[in-house]
Amino acid sequence: MKPRPNHPKAWAAKDRDLVLKHFADTPTAELARRLGRPAYQVSQCAARMGLKKSAAYLASPAACRLRRGDGTGSATRFRPGQEPWNTGKKGWQAGGRSVQTQFKPGHRSGRAAAIYQPVGAERISKDGIRQRKVNDDMPFQGRWKAVHAINWEAANGPIPKGYLVVFRDGNRDNVALENLELISRSENLRRNSLHRFPKELVSLCQLKGAVTRQLNKRARK
Repeated sequence: MKPRPNHPKAWAAKDRDLVLKHFADTPTAELARRLGRPAYQVSQCAARMGLKKSAAYLASPAACRLRRGDGTGSATRFRPGQEPWNTGKKGWQAGGRSVQTQFKPGHRSGRAAAIYQPVGAERISKDGIRQRKVNDDMPFQGRWKAVHAINWEAANGPIPKGYLVVFRDGNRDNVALENLELISRSENLRRNSLHRFPKELVSLCQLKGAVTRQLNKRARK
């Protein structure tokens, strides 16, 4: 495999020798200038070769921020209790054209603007269910709701936990209230599993389920 351009093996021998001989006691920027490379490449090459700056270099003024414990830059650091210049300036404006160019809540552009649909819009899901957009809030998956569920809840209240609304005639386009039925998820699983049986047996099971539901309704009354 060919080594990456910045790997020591990809460098000319004379360039590697220059880093090997001078990295410990020479500013990295100076070596980079001699080699015609960015300083970070010289640092990476030295690290792969196991090279480090010498103690004498780190003690010299050339080491700058590499030195430890000399307080370099301390004059410009924040001190305990010091407040930023913009404390209490909520809503501060930078002036100029910043007001015109800054991001505004609710603003859409590009792809987001092209695909945006307003609240109340309808679509068909990948499962063939008609859905309606009910809000623009987060999360995204909460913005759309099945129309047949909306219609059922408008007449009966929230769908209980563990239940779902299904179509009596199996037609997902028919979202009329009289075609909707509330059943438990276990009942829905049982019904869907019937499709592996012969058609005559499926019809018999569905008829039995309908009779059982009517008996249960009468018992509750």
